[in-house]
Amino acid sequence: MTAPPEGASPLPGPLVLVVDDEPQLRRLLRAILPASGYRLAEAATGNAALAEAAAHKPDLVLLDLGLPDLDGVEVTTRLREWSTVPIIVLSARDQERDKIRALDAGADDYLTKPFATGELLARMRVALRRTAGSSEPEPRAFEAGALRVDFVTRRVTLDEREVRLTRTEYRLLALLARHPDRVLTHRQLLKEIWGPHSVEQTHYLRVYMGQLRHKLEADPARPRYLVTETGVGYRLRAEPTSVSGPASRP
Repeated sequence: MTAPPEGASPLPGPLVLVVDDEPQLRRLLRAILPASGYRLAEAATGNAALAEAAAHKPDLVLLDLGLPDLDGVEVTTRLREWSTVPIIVLSARDQERDKIRALDAGADDYLTKPFATGELLARMRVALRRTAGSSEPEPRAFEAGALRVDFVTRRVTLDEREVRLTRTEYRLLALLARHPDRVLTHRQLLKEIWGPHSVEQTHYLRVYMGQLRHKLEADPARPRYLVTETGVGYRLRAEPTSVSGPASRP
């Protein structure tokens, strides 16, 4: 049996590989993660991260983009050549293009520094639940609050009343429902629904997302289910919020 990596916690639980060249951030996570039941491994460079991931098969990767040797997007791309491990990017870069590049390369989520500890732990739980479910049979349906999407019958109900959707509306909603709480970028959605020649036609998404919100949301301007990640893409909440907060743009 391979020995745990240097710095790993002896506590049982999922192994999290932290990839960041900031000692302060690693110290913070070294205090937080074992206390929450995670084992911890660390890498300060992209090459070290790839070696650790290959040797110890972590259950989750927390990845900075600004590494001293390899860009975090390149690390993500290389990991995705052989691994489906969940990757959550933790980066001070808050530009939309950086988020889009990381998500398009295969990252599962993106959290901008500084971040709240509670939010990080919640996103980690979501990513690990999604991975645990990936080995199970394809789900027959998605349910969140009053919304149900039945993948077998292609039937959508809200408060147990059927919602009539067009073929394209259903395909868009079903794609988001098969990846709950995961941000799907504009390019990912456009490629899957309209094909690779339509990846720049973001107005398609604005139109159809607006139509879906009018059919599914009590207040389309403050959606409970269909969330806009500004400039990046869309996400379907697995646990819908109450109708509150600022109005949302399509």
